[in-house]
Amino acid sequence: MQFQLTEEQQLIQQTARDFADREIMPVAAQLDEEARYPEEIVKKMADLGLMGVAIPEQWGGGGMDMVSYALACEEISRACAGTGVIMSVNNSLVCDPLLKYATDEQKEKVLKPLASGEVLGCFGLTEPIAGSDASMIRTTAVDKGDYWLLNGEKNFITNAPESKYSILFAVHDREARHRGITAFILDMELDGVSTGPKEKKLGILASHSSSIFIEDAKVPKDMILGKLGEGFKVAMTTLDCGRIGIAAQACGIARAALEESVAYAGERVAFGGPIARQQAVQFKLADMATQYEAAHLLTLKAAWAKDQGKRHTKESSIAKIFASEAAMFISREAVQIHGGYGYSKDYPAERHYRDAKITEIYEGTNEIQRVVIASNLLK
Repeated sequence: MQFQLTEEQQLIQQTARDFADREIMPVAAQLDEEARYPEEIVKKMADLGLMGVAIPEQWGGGGMDMVSYALACEEISRACAGTGVIMSVNNSLVCDPLLKYATDEQKEKVLKPLASGEVLGCFGLTEPIAGSDASMIRTTAVDKGDYWLLNGEKNFITNAPESKYSILFAVHDREARHRGITAFILDMELDGVSTGPKEKKLGILASHSSSIFIEDAKVPKDMILGKLGEGFKVAMTTLDCGRIGIAAQACGIARAALEESVAYAGERVAFGGPIARQQAVQFKLADMATQYEAAHLLTLKAAWAKDQGKRHTKESSIAKIFASEAAMFISREAVQIHGGYGYSKDYPAERHYRDAKITEIYEGTNEIQRVVIASNLLK
C-alpha cells in the first residue's frame, strides 16, 4: 500500500473538501434541525461525479478507485454525516453490486442513471425479524412464468423514500435456506411497492429511511441481479464494500469533532488562559488525534485492498469497527471539551455525537463485525 495519494486521489479529496466547506457546512445544522433531505446538494454531488465515484465512465460513474471514494465520502461526512450516508449507500450498496453482478442491459438501464446521480438507489435487505441474521428474511419471490411475484416488508432502509431503484432480496426457495435467496432490481415505482413514514431517528437526520412494503409486485424476469439463488452471496459481498463507506463516514464525523475541539480549546478561556494550555485537555486532543489517524489509515487500507481485487472482508470489518468506535470516542470527548456548550445545539459537537452512534450499528453491528473477523482468522 502506498501512503502517498496519487494526484487524482488528492484532486477528488480537495474537490470534495471544497464543496463540503462551501455548500454543505453552512446548512448542516439546518438540515439536521429540519430533518430535511438535501435535494439540491445531492444534485450538485452528482454533477461532481460523487454518486458513482468508483464506477467506470462507461456506466455513468466517475471512473476513479475505492480509495478516491473513501476520501470523498469522509470529506462529505465531515460536513454532514446524513448527506455522507446518502452518498455512501448509492455508491457502495447499489452501484457496486450492479457493477459486479448486473448484465450489460441492466447496467445500461439501471446503473447508468444511478452512478450519474440522475436517480437514487437503496439496499433492501433488513426486515423486522431479519437484521443481523440476514438468512432469516421472509420476503418471498414466486415464479409466475412471465414475471416474479414479490411480497414482503423491509425496514430501516436508508434512501428508500427518495429512491427509484432498490437492490432487494427475497426468498424463492425456503427449503434451500440461504441458497434460496435471490437478489432483484426492484423499480420502486412498480404497482404494489410503497414506502412507510420516515423513521424518527437519533442522528443523521438529513438522511431518510423507511420501510418498503411489497404487495404482489410483478418484477420482470430480466431484473434478477446475478444468478438465481445467489442473493445471499450478493448481499454479503456488497456489505464488504458498504463497510468501507461507513468507516469513511465515521472518519468524517471523527475529524469534524476533532477539528472543532482543537479550535474551541484555543478560544475558550479559563484559569487565566485558553483551556488548550491545560494538560487534561491536551491529553484528550492527543488521544482523539491518535484514534482518528488510525481509523483513517485502516479505512484506506480496506479501500486499497478492494482496488487490488483482493478479498477484503476482514479489512472492511476491521475498518468499520475501529472507525465507528473512534467516532464515538472522539465525539464524546468533543462534547466534554466543549463543556456545557457541547450539550447545546448552538455548537455542532452534540450533532456529531448523535450522528456517530449509528456507525456502530448499520451495515452489520460491531458485534457481527467481530464474528466476521474471528471467522476469517480461524479458517
